Amino acid sequence: MPAHEGDPGRRAYDVVIVGGGHNGLVAAAYLARAGRSVLVLERLDHTGGAAVSTRPFTGVDARLSRYSYLVSLLPSKIVRDLGLDFRVQRRTISSYTPVEREGRATGLLVGGGEARTRQAFARLTGGEREYAAWQRFYGMTGRLAERVFPTLTEPLPTREELRRRVDDEEAWRALFEEPVGVAVEEHFTDDLVRGVVLTDALIGTFADAHDPSLRQNRCLLYHVIGGGTGAWDVPVGGMGALTDALADAARSAGAVLATGHEAVRIDTDGRGAEVTYRTADGEGVAAARHVLVNASPQALAALTGDAPPALAEGAQLKVNMLLERLPRLRDTSVDPREAFAGTFHIAEGYAQLATAHAQAAAGDLPAAPPSEIYCHSLTDPTILGQDLVERGYQTLTLFGLHTPARLFERDNDAVREDLLRATLAQLDAHLAEPLADCLATDADGRPCIEAKTPLDLERDLGLPGGNIFHRDLAWPYAQDGVGRWGVETPHANVLLCGAGAVRGGGVSGVPGHNAAMAVLEDLAG
Repeated sequence: MPAHEGDPGRRAYDVVIVGGGHNGLVAAAYLARAGRSVLVLERLDHTGGAAVSTRPFTGVDARLSRYSYLVSLLPSKIVRDLGLDFRVQRRTISSYTPVEREGRATGLLVGGGEARTRQAFARLTGGEREYAAWQRFYGMTGRLAERVFPTLTEPLPTREELRRRVDDEEAWRALFEEPVGVAVEEHFTDDLVRGVVLTDALIGTFADAHDPSLRQNRCLLYHVIGGGTGAWDVPVGGMGALTDALADAARSAGAVLATGHEAVRIDTDGRGAEVTYRTADGEGVAAARHVLVNASPQALAALTGDAPPALAEGAQLKVNMLLERLPRLRDTSVDPREAFAGTFHIAEGYAQLATAHAQAAAGDLPAAPPSEIYCHSLTDPTILGQDLVERGYQTLTLFGLHTPARLFERDNDAVREDLLRATLAQLDAHLAEPLADCLATDADGRPCIEAKTPLDLERDLGLPGGNIFHRDLAWPYAQDGVGRWGVETPHANVLLCGAGAVRGGGVSGVPGHNAAMAVLEDLAG
């Protein structure tokens, strides 16, 4: 029987890819375009992994980026190489952070032009110092981004090679050697400004500003280098537009995408391999010269029978909402359409972040849960049906920090509800009307809001501990035991192309690209 969508058809391929997330699809497209026979085995009934768009609310035509939601780390090289029908839209506002000072509702709006941002800093802080420090700090990270980002799709440099390429000892010390809290405190004095800077070091990463492990530094590094600028853009059509385009590119190049096929074992002698998979109809086996695993390091170990690495738990809350209208703000100097267009920071002052981390580390939910929100539909209304657009509906995406998976283990459903209630209360403190009054309802009359904890992500997507990066992010240079491309495993012909690869994490396609390059080099050799 000829191979077709959903059926491996044949038994032997050049490459079998386990997992049809965005990285697996990138690898499949590159390898199939290079003339290799490729089979992608995906456990779920659809490809895309965490980078998908869905309609989560019954009877409502709103196609939301359910899990991952912004794009920064995807190299334009991959989009060009694969001829993807995909684009992103730049946000005109970077961020808005509300705060009450001296009994007055105010805030910091970053964006809308240099003069306007300068005025916003002066209005909040009473002078020019903080804005000048902001320019210096992000000028430094911008220069670093220009030099580091292009290396992500090249063979791994050594630490010293990357240091020479950065060619900025202040930047190297601030991001690669000392806890990032040192640089934040050296540059800035205002607590709110310090917090806004620190948040990019804490997305999906449970750490304090001065954590000696520097995991917060690695998180900040990946958040400021994207595209060589650090900009975080809106995927037009939602995140599913990217993975749909990748699936089309892989399929049109000849790759077979088999959904509903769960890989359960990999047997390899280093030269050839067999992947055993399970479907609703039974088991099958596909042979290959190379196997790429677009899953976590824990899943890789389970498939090969190796000892699993230590678990790195996730620490975030993801909330999707649909509103009939944007809420009014207590700070009347800011238009809600601007405040929510960028990243809307909540309870993310520097001291608040430290307190929330300490409370969570002690086993308690943060009393004032920090989070950030943005409105996709303000930048890209195409994710909403025309009727919703005409009626003024808007989406909100909330990402909460400092909520490690361990906090949910006693009762995931109850703790989720408690955390959601407390998080929205922090938002309501800055609104002139309750958010609940603005929520749309679905066809059954239920509020259009859904929340996902780390344990929900582990259940839905197989993310170990709900960690959105699969593990702690790694430095983008070679270290002991890491191969030429950062995707190698103890098995010569089995590669890790998921977020847990070196230079993985985020929606980037980088591990997929690098695994494909490693395979093509091996085949050419």
